[in-house]
Amino acid sequence: MNLPNSLTLARIFLIPLLVVVLLTNPREAIFGVAKELVGAAIFGLAAWTDWLDGYLARRRHQVTMFGQLMDPLADKLLITAALVSLVQMDLAPAWMVAIILGRELGVTVLRSVAFSRGVTIPASPLGKVKMMSQVIAILLLILGQEYLQQFFILGQIALWVVVVTALVSAADYYRRFTRVSERPKVTDFEAARQRTADKKTPGSVASTEEARRKIASRM
Repeated sequence: MNLPNSLTLARIFLIPLLVVVLLTNPREAIFGVAKELVGAAIFGLAAWTDWLDGYLARRRHQVTMFGQLMDPLADKLLITAALVSLVQMDLAPAWMVAIILGRELGVTVLRSVAFSRGVTIPASPLGKVKMMSQVIAILLLILGQEYLQQFFILGQIALWVVVVTALVSAADYYRRFTRVSERPKVTDFEAARQRTADKKTPGSVASTEEARRKIASRM
């Protein structure tokens, strides 16, 4: 288990802690610190590990299949837990959160279908803007509950930005999905690997030469 993957797992373990802090003991401080500050700190730390694990994986050349699969899953779990908690705390409208989470589910399905066909749909710049807007909106809404009212207003504005970018980026993903769906697809990975392996083995080369001799003898 390398360091980037360990950071990804740490982000997943922080998710239930975030939910517990935000939704329990609403009027009590945690070790003398307001729960809003603790919740914002936990969420900020988890969001920071999202950037850090990707940076370290690229810098150390430790990009693994585990990391490629678990990193986006950890991100979605973190954002989902935070947004659902905000709905429960009456800090975010349920319909806006439903749109955001519905977009996440739809894009995940599209990317999974494309991957099953041998095509990878990379993250779009709009998706990165949406992710950054989500982090800012969640932090501002958590801090704006009991502290600066301006934070809450800015958080609401940021949440609208998230909804707009979510819808636009979803349309962009669907457009790219329909485009790559028209290309040749790989539907049987095992068969493709076997054909590649056969081409590399001496036996397959001999079989090919033998077939060529048979064809030449018939001419």
